[in-house]
Amino acid sequence: MGAFALAGMAALAGACAPPEAIAPQPAAPLRETGRVAQRRDPRRDVRLVPAEAYLRTYLRLFGGLSPAEVERRARGDDKSALFDTWGDYLAALGLPDHSIDLPRGTQTNALMMAAFERLGIALCDRALEHDLKASVPVPIERRLIFAFDLPAEDLDEPAFAPRFDVLHRTFLSYPARLAPPDRQGRFFALYQGTVARHRAKGAPKSRFSPAEAGWAAVCYGLVRHPEFVLY
Repeated sequence: MGAFALAGMAALAGACAPPEAIAPQPAAPLRETGRVAQRRDPRRDVRLVPAEAYLRTYLRLFGGLSPAEVERRARGDDKSALFDTWGDYLAALGLPDHSIDLPRGTQTNALMMAAFERLGIALCDRALEHDLKASVPVPIERRLIFAFDLPAEDLDEPAFAPRFDVLHRTFLSYPARLAPPDRQGRFFALYQGTVARHRAKGAPKSRFSPAEAGWAAVCYGLVRHPEFVLY
């Protein structure tokens, strides 16, 4: 057998042999180059809730109805033009339209905020009609938004608080007591101001009583609150 063949066989045998064992050694300590305090602030700015998530929430607040059923209920029979058709709002809410190369909306704009406003008013008004103004009283457990009764007398803030908490949990998903300290007081002032304007002499005629209009205004404020559409 030639020398080259012997060398090749020796190399092959070496390649197939188990690797040489290497004894573990302690790692060298890392040298400190500086210290930075741990950040506790959010690492990303608030972002817009995807339009699909907003629409699912909107349908759920209407009682878990289908889009077509929500459209019919939101439009109602009073010809108040609270709601048109879904096709009038989808692009404004940020959904893409690939047929015309319209990208997904990732930031709010004036048209989107107007769409949020319109949909929120439609939800609050129709829910108030369903929950509080039905010809046959709706049990509290079957109400959509206003799962509380309205007392005959004027509300003070202690009586306002538990009812506000119901709406706060519905729209923002946590108790009102965990919100910024001034939130309840500000919404109570909104309620009182709305009631006073509806009771004022010469006030425009409304299909809602002053107290109902006050709760509708509270609902408007929560359904378009930044915490409802951003995360």
